[in-house]
Amino acid sequence: MPNHGELPELAATVLQPGFVGTTVPDWVRRALGEGLGGVALFARNVETPAQVAALTAQLRAERPDVIVAIDEEAGDVTRLESRHGSSRPGNLGLGAIDDTELTSAVARDLGLELAHAGITLDYAPDTDVNSNPDNPIIGVRAFGAEPDLVARHGAAWIRGLQEAGVAACAKHFPGHGDTAVDSHHAVPLIDRSRARLAEVELVPFRAAIAAGVQSVMTGHLLVPAYDPDLPATLSRRILTGLLREELGFDGLIVTDGIEMQGVRRTFGLEGATVRALAAGADAICVGGDHADEHTAIRLRDAIVAAVRSGELTEARLRDAAARVRRLAAWTQQTQTAIGARAVADAAGSATHEVAVIGGSAVGQAAARRAVRVTAAAAAPELPLTRAPHVVEFAPERNIAIGAETPWGVGAPLSTLLPGTTSVRLSAEDLAGVADVAGLILAGVGARPLVLVVRDAHRHPWIAAALEHALAVRPDAIVVEMGVPVAISGGIHLATFGATRACGQAAAEIIAGTSVPHPSRQALAA
Repeated sequence: MPNHGELPELAATVLQPGFVGTTVPDWVRRALGEGLGGVALFARNVETPAQVAALTAQLRAERPDVIVAIDEEAGDVTRLESRHGSSRPGNLGLGAIDDTELTSAVARDLGLELAHAGITLDYAPDTDVNSNPDNPIIGVRAFGAEPDLVARHGAAWIRGLQEAGVAACAKHFPGHGDTAVDSHHAVPLIDRSRARLAEVELVPFRAAIAAGVQSVMTGHLLVPAYDPDLPATLSRRILTGLLREELGFDGLIVTDGIEMQGVRRTFGLEGATVRALAAGADAICVGGDHADEHTAIRLRDAIVAAVRSGELTEARLRDAAARVRRLAAWTQQTQTAIGARAVADAAGSATHEVAVIGGSAVGQAAARRAVRVTAAAAAPELPLTRAPHVVEFAPERNIAIGAETPWGVGAPLSTLLPGTTSVRLSAEDLAGVADVAGLILAGVGARPLVLVVRDAHRHPWIAAALEHALAVRPDAIVVEMGVPVAISGGIHLATFGATRACGQAAAEIIAGTSVPHPSRQALAA
């Protein structure tokens, strides 16, 4: 006979809610005592590494095996370093270098930092193939546009992170790279045949599974080749039929944020949660603007009601809860046997000391290796001998990148070249301006000019602003901190990301404190 008295605890086990604050709220303490299996940390929960370690210790005082997850991609999307910008280059930079040993080293370094802070599951790496350069949500978060490159670096990243005792999570299954829609707002359509999906999107996920990835995150994506009606997160054909049965994945399946419009708009929070579990998901991530006790209780009660009504089988719920507990056990055992020893071995070393205070020596070194420099006929001499004026063009950021996270080249250049001035312009600043070049070049005079952009190819207003400025100053240095589709300017620096480490690397080349390797210089004829 079913024991329905266990249902509330089983339902709580599969939830991974977020919460507000830098200490554990009372409602989370109560929920942990009632069976809550995990929590998800976001930038709002992070002040310092020591504070995060204290927070996770509070969580474990209530439930020793609680899964503590974080969405830390160690690139433009960073939660652990959201206040300063990531000290690592991000995936696209690592893919540009194409050194899998370095990728593993960067991920292992991150894993040590996460383990030291008491985090056991990282919602990373992004193993999407960014085959659409106009993708508004993936871009620099991917290792690249080639399936094999993404596969080998995704596997390397997973191995590095998990060697430090932190579970990795390949996302966004079955692949968010060939989209022109952000699933935070709507349901992207992946209109490809099964054969094409197997040749592109699924290649990195197969590699991740072969590398022993502990979890996979679903994407809120409509993939008609497998299910013409339901997004992947809610599709049994995709989560059970494709991921479990065809690809052979036996680890934890966790949803992308269940509050995202890609699933919530049609089914509501409760409906999407129940359907995801029925489809084969094991853990429900819910954060964003629904990080509260009321939401957690609503979802728990909806799961219980679905089992009692027959919409969700008790066996499926028990299976999901068992997989959550299995991952929790893996993290406990692995961090004890591997992570704790690695942290102890690294104690006192320069690399670990830097990591603990919010920086990464190996990450900064990787960012320097990632920069590509192209010089045109009108190229200025590098390094600059005079302080430049920096103009940063700021596009609207997608929701995955925290609005609080700083970026750019002006700040690090002002440290390396005192007297550097900078200004940041948005689309609104330039809207309706008759003399765009005059506004951009105001006060520059004969000083060196640095123009900084992110994904200039995706933002017509940035491309137009560059054209106006370069018509007057063809010798300007252009720094592209997004996906480098177009080359422009007297000197073009591609950093493959807008992290703090990327900005520092570009500034060092401009100021002459770091010299680009000759293989990174493509001199125009």
